[in-house]
Amino acid sequence: MTESIALLTIFVLAAFVGVEVISKVSATLHTPLMSGANAIHGVILVGAIIVTGQAESTWVMIVGLLAIVLATVNMVGGFVVTDRMLEMFRGPGSRKKELHK
Repeated sequence: MTESIALLTIFVLAAFVGVEVISKVSATLHTPLMSGANAIHGVILVGAIIVTGQAESTWVMIVGLLAIVLATVNMVGGFVVTDRMLEMFRGPGSRKKELHK
């Protein structure tokens, strides 16, 4: 078995395990889970920046820039979703009070 097929197999199995794990999480745990995922995506973003900064070929540079863009979009989207979910737990009118401080 070649290395690329082994890596593809690991990726597909990880995707299946991820879907199964996330689908079993209750709704009350999604906000802490998203916060943890945002922290992991921050580390992935830093890694993508480091790898792209040391790229010696054009192909690695293109893939690295794509990884930076996707990790940034994923991280920002995660923070937006987490903020919306936390907004549901605040009492009525608390958002207005925060804006007028």
